[in-house]
Order: sequence, then structure tokens, then C-alpha cells
Amino acid sequence: QVQLVESGGGLVQPGGSLRLSCAASGSFLSINAMGWYRQAPGKEREVVAAITSGGSTNYADSVKGRFTISRDNAKNTVYLQMNSLIPEDTAVYYCNADARVGVISYLEVWGQGTLVTVSS
Repeated sequence: QVQLVESGGGLVQPGGSLRLSCAASGSFLSINAMGWYRQAPGKEREVVAAITSGGSTNYADSVKGRFTISRDNAKNTVYLQMNSLIPEDTAVYYCNADARVGVISYLEVWGQGTLVTVSS
């Protein structure tokens, strides 16, 4: 069993910053790709950013230049540094990870979500 625990959400004013963290724990051999998704009220879940175990990153166009994803492989933790936040960034942010649980077995895992609200 693999769990993802997120932290760092909250209320921030437009132009402000927040840093999200997501730590993986449980029984697994390794964590491959990790990422952040978000779901705003009335909208579908969308990918925000992703990072491979080697550190290659991808971002949604809407957050490029403002958000930075990083990871600490020793801690099985992924971070999302969010700067220059705008009201449109308001959403529940979910952590996602691809965990290797066996020699040829992989498990996609989701965190419980953390709410980010950008408002004055």
C-alpha cells in the first residue's frame, strides 16, 4: 500500500506565493514520475506539472514561468512552488505518483487533495 500526504495549501492574496509538498510512504520499490493536478469548482481535473525520477519537468501553459515543480528522491517527496498566484489558480490540488510496487508492477496513487484559494 502506498500513500501520498499533501500539505501547504491555504488562502493567499493575488500575487502571493505558496509551496505545496507531497510525501510518499508505504511499501514500494521506487517512485517514478510524480505530478500535481488541480480541479477548480465545476471544472475537470487538469495536470499542472509533472517531474520524472530523473528530474525532467513539464508544465501546463497556464502556469509556465510562475510554478516550479521539484522533488527530493531521498525523501520520496515532490514540491510545487507557486508564485504570482492569480484567482484562476484557485482549486483543490492533488498529488499523483507512479509507484513501482513489484518487479513489473506499478501503481498509480493519488493524494487526498489540498485546497488553494487565491483571493483578496
